[in-house]
Amino acid sequence: MPEKEVEYKPIVLDDGTVKLKKKVNIRRGAKSRSGGGQFELRVRRDLESKGWIVDKWSNNIDLDSEIIHPAKRRFARFNANMGVMTIGTGFPDFVCFEKRGDLYKVIGVEVKMNGTLNKIEKEKCAWYLERGIFSEILIASKEKIKNRVHIEYVDVGEILERMRE
Repeated sequence: MPEKEVEYKPIVLDDGTVKLKKKVNIRRGAKSRSGGGQFELRVRRDLESKGWIVDKWSNNIDLDSEIIHPAKRRFARFNANMGVMTIGTGFPDFVCFEKRGDLYKVIGVEVKMNGTLNKIEKEKCAWYLERGIFSEILIASKEKIKNRVHIEYVDVGEILERMRE
């Protein structure tokens, strides 16, 4: 008779404490991260095909001190002694350039599968726009039409206007 699979997996945190995590949730998280990364790559390719020069934005903003600083690097541990250092934790995800005559148009693009921003992200977008760091910020979201995935871009200005009303 086959043994029943253990429902929990012990995880050792950075501070040395042990936490039990459900295996179902571990698999769900891995699948979500993978899907999000694939969609981010799809958005990047779509923007590049439309003539934009795309780069990863590696900065973040501290809203309290109103200073732009390099985003924290995150160590994602996936085994007892192994892990990977992730760099791309800035907000927004991409900075995009488009040459217009002698000038460049600079926009930020945040990739969200469901297309919704939380309150802090909306405040960061408003801060970037008020100071002219980006001329506009787009939210790239996933939209399924007839079993095909399409990318929908929404200007943050529209979201911020709805917020003020």
